[in-house]
Amino acid sequence: MRTLTTTEELAAYCEEAAKHPYVTVDTEFLRERTYYSKLCLVQLAMPGTDDSGAVLLDPLAEGLSLEPLYDLFRDTSVVKVFHAARQDLEIFFVDAGVFPIPLFDTQVAAMVCGFGEQVGYETLVRKIAKAPLDKTSRFTDWSRRPLTDAQKTYALADVTHLRQIYEFLAARLEETGRSAWVEEELKILLSPDTYTVAPDQAWKRVKTRTNSARFLGIVRELAAFRETYAQERNIPRNRVYKDDALVELASNKPQNLEELNRARLLLREARRGDIADGILEAVQRGVNTPADRLPKPDTSREKLQVNPALADLLRVLLKAKTESAGVAAKLIAPAADLDAIAAGLRDVDALTGWRREVFGNDALRLCDGKIALAAKGQTVRVVELD
Repeated sequence: MRTLTTTEELAAYCEEAAKHPYVTVDTEFLRERTYYSKLCLVQLAMPGTDDSGAVLLDPLAEGLSLEPLYDLFRDTSVVKVFHAARQDLEIFFVDAGVFPIPLFDTQVAAMVCGFGEQVGYETLVRKIAKAPLDKTSRFTDWSRRPLTDAQKTYALADVTHLRQIYEFLAARLEETGRSAWVEEELKILLSPDTYTVAPDQAWKRVKTRTNSARFLGIVRELAAFRETYAQERNIPRNRVYKDDALVELASNKPQNLEELNRARLLLREARRGDIADGILEAVQRGVNTPADRLPKPDTSREKLQVNPALADLLRVLLKAKTESAGVAAKLIAPAADLDAIAAGLRDVDALTGWRREVFGNDALRLCDGKIALAAKGQTVRVVELD
């Protein structure tokens, strides 16, 4: 189990990897105590059937630069293969503003190929590579050195089996003509917007029970302060204050430290110092925001007149179409999109791109009364109407 600890070793490995059509990649990281993930290990493997082309890269090694790896990521002649790549890509984007292109995500490909919704790596190893996977080192502190042999074995397995999984899924996509479907899905993973949290937009991630513009204005300011504070100090946002405490603060609108300390859900550390001052200032900004600059939440879907019978028929159609196509239903349309279609909306993802081909066209025909659904035994089929 070879571990790369110098820039020169990494550069030599990446130079060799660039001669191959693909390289498999995985990472181990910690995020429990930081805002940004702390990269602790990178696993890489070139095509092959043994471990000779697989290595561990120690990003914590003194003096090591990841630039040779980023050069490999920029090499468009080499496919970079990940499983469930989002968190891995965030690490590299935050660190260097780089994306591995072209990208292949086996989790996305597996959903397109009928392996279910958000299928796990262990499942694909079992079903495709026909191998067991030892997960005993899954929950471990990857920042501690030296790594044990058990940790190294676990980590390498995340890229060695991935080679066979990739080759199988890539061939299946080629056979079915669905490679473009996966590429369409991966666009969001390769967008900087996916990994950039603007403090003034952080309020949209906070769940509230009211759409009062003034209340949401205070939520916006409190969420923006929390996000900025957490980013600047690289600590988890919940270490500043949790969402339930934020909502409580927006409701009570404390004006001074005495009122602030009456908050039931606020952490002790947030009742004094910079956080306390930031909270009071954020509340005041929200209270004083002009009415025309307050948030305007999208409530359009809350007012939809959903035809429940049609929504149920769309669910049956979705199940039938996805089972026939061998695609995960969740990848096509969540329940909210089906309700939106049943209410007459047409600006939904399920009616665009490859989803329209699989489901959207028939969904619209069902809404227009041009087709019906018929059950026979265990199957549901589409029936054309005159």
